[in-house]
Amino acid sequence: MELKKSGKPMPNNISQKKSFHSEIIRLTVDEECSLLELLLKKFPTKSRNKLKSWIKNKNVELNHSVETVATKMLMHGDKLEIFQGRIYDRSDLSGIKIFYEDDFIIVIDKPCGVLSVPAYKEEHTSAYDIMSDYIKKKNGRKIYPVHRLDGRVSGVMMFALKPEIQAILKDNWKEMVFERKYIAIVSGVLKKKDGTISSYLAENKVYKVYSTNDHEKGKLAITHYKTVKAINNYSLLEVQLDTGRKNQIRVQLSDIGAPIVGDEKYGSHENPFGRIGLHAWILGIVHPVSKEKMRFESKIPDEFQKLFK
Repeated sequence: MELKKSGKPMPNNISQKKSFHSEIIRLTVDEECSLLELLLKKFPTKSRNKLKSWIKNKNVELNHSVETVATKMLMHGDKLEIFQGRIYDRSDLSGIKIFYEDDFIIVIDKPCGVLSVPAYKEEHTSAYDIMSDYIKKKNGRKIYPVHRLDGRVSGVMMFALKPEIQAILKDNWKEMVFERKYIAIVSGVLKKKDGTISSYLAENKVYKVYSTNDHEKGKLAITHYKTVKAINNYSLLEVQLDTGRKNQIRVQLSDIGAPIVGDEKYGSHENPFGRIGLHAWILGIVHPVSKEKMRFESKIPDEFQKLFK
């Protein structure tokens, strides 16, 4: 999908933007050789030390298992997957991938079906639990939630590694987030291909969010959407948020007669791939310490893509 630069002004003295992607390089072995030999052949512009670091940092999988031995002999037909930039202990992250990690923040790719943070009366392990355990085992530190994704929503989310960093990000969220985009699959073909939805969102006693025109009852929510593809009575939308209210995209798309597929809570009667059709695609932030602009992009789920082929 073609991306447009955000027109939102940013603070001065910010370094050039860096991008971090979850895209995977896949290779099939066509001759017997060692793992390092193959990487040297396939990536001639990379140094030997750089390629060794990919292996050491568990960025290379051989036949769907992490391989950390550079001299490992490969056989014809073996499958390699290379996750550039991924550095983590893969002991038990329940499908979570780490895009970026330093002493201040950790940015992850959360799979569908994993809660962001522990929920009342929920027994399922959350991304917060998983990443807390990972950080504690690594250096004894704690993590601090900054924002959330619904449990059935996949994609990019971030934690702070210090309480003061959490406070900086939360208190300056609108200024520090320069791009926040989702991909949504909705029922129907929208008459108005793109537009902006604005309403006040409130929550009732059974924790269902709804739109209201009463600014005293709800909080202002603004969502921009653009139709990218439409086929077989489904539409793939690119969604940009100006605000980050609970269930914002789900409620407001339902309001215009385009409920997200799989979201029965907000009016969907279709579920073509067994999950809610919402994915946190891009998160662009200003690093709270270095002031660099950093852009993280999660691969659009395969089932979303297949629906429109």
